[in-house]
Amino acid sequence: MPSITIRNVPDEVHRAIRVRAARHGRSTEAEIRDILEQAAKPEGRLKLGSLLTSIAREAGGLTDAEAGHFDQLRDRTLAEPLRFE
Repeated sequence: MPSITIRNVPDEVHRAIRVRAARHGRSTEAEIRDILEQAAKPEGRLKLGSLLTSIAREAGGLTDAEAGHFDQLRDRTLAEPLRFE
């Protein structure tokens, strides 16, 4: 798993993260991982497949059964990030 080093974090920010971690009963490192995950993958984000399905439903071209079938076929594997090497 990759590691990230963050330099020049202000003392007040580091202290606030430590307090937040203590409130959640985890280490500062675990708290930072959680913060990064929430920022990168928010729960309320709109996904392209869901958007296209809702557009088709509104247009009257896709029934709930058809939408359910497409949802079952959807590839849920994570995409590999681009590499510029």
